[in-house]
Amino acid sequence: MNDAILRFENTGIAFQTKVGMFGKSQPLHAVKDVSFDLQHGEVLGIVGESGSGKSTLAKLAMQLLKPSSGRILYRGKALADYHGEALKQLRGELQMVFQDPNSSLNPRLTIAQSLREPFVLHQRGTSDERCAEIDRLLGVVGLPTTVLQRYPHELSGGQKQRVVIARALALKPRVLIADEAVAALDASVKAQIVNLLLDLREQFELSIIFISHDLPMIEAMCDRVLVLYLGRLMEYAPRQAIAQGGSHPYTQALWKSSPSIDPDLSLDDDEPLSGEIPSPLNPPDGCVFHTRCPLAVQQCSQQVPALETLGAGHRVACLLFGSLNQSRIDTIK
Repeated sequence: MNDAILRFENTGIAFQTKVGMFGKSQPLHAVKDVSFDLQHGEVLGIVGESGSGKSTLAKLAMQLLKPSSGRILYRGKALADYHGEALKQLRGELQMVFQDPNSSLNPRLTIAQSLREPFVLHQRGTSDERCAEIDRLLGVVGLPTTVLQRYPHELSGGQKQRVVIARALALKPRVLIADEAVAALDASVKAQIVNLLLDLREQFELSIIFISHDLPMIEAMCDRVLVLYLGRLMEYAPRQAIAQGGSHPYTQALWKSSPSIDPDLSLDDDEPLSGEIPSPLNPPDGCVFHTRCPLAVQQCSQQVPALETLGAGHRVACLLFGSLNQSRIDTIK
């Protein structure tokens, strides 16, 4: 694809940690050799269990962390090349919505003060223009202007997340990264916020990275899906392929572990994903998923799988594709 607004190229990040009695330094690979792109106007989902590297990818995109390997391109230019005023401008074009709105909002500031912050920091508009824009943004996210004089503790969780989204839109970003943005909300409120994000995508021509551990929600709202496990890319597929259960054994296991409200799609008879995700300090050799994979063979513990192309925009990192029998994958679908 040639219309990428954000591109990761063989990107990785390793943290040096001290372990053991004598504090021996050891690298922890939070993300390793991950490549993908975000197209203009699309919603890209990133899914995986806790510890899979989802939030680390988001922080790399925001330049809150610097990659140890590979590079990240924004509109064709490496993020590492942004400095000074250019980096400040970049901050306005890449915005993030975090999981907990309570941590995103200063409890000592009114909603009006919180929404005014980005305009002040980036020196945008006059006082009257800022007030008018804040009123407009509240309308966009479905909040009345009466909330402006309230403090965060006076709002519901859904209202606070709408405020956070309004603040993220203040500088007219091109890319919005939603990191578990609905995980802390009730089910009905989750649906409202998801629908709001989709409406904002159309209204502001946003490109969105939507991060979640909820695969059915990811499939419902995203155009393409990135599946991570222990910081490695397992599957990268169009929405349609994921909706059919995916191809990688890990993707299929995530589906089996996901509740369904449709009785015709009941997975009660299927065995869900079992076992614990290994420590990133001591990942398994070969395919990092082989210790939990129901289809693992001896070769899986010895060889790191390359990304196999299954179709247009669909890649899978699994040794069971290509040289081994494809029918074995179908046995757990």
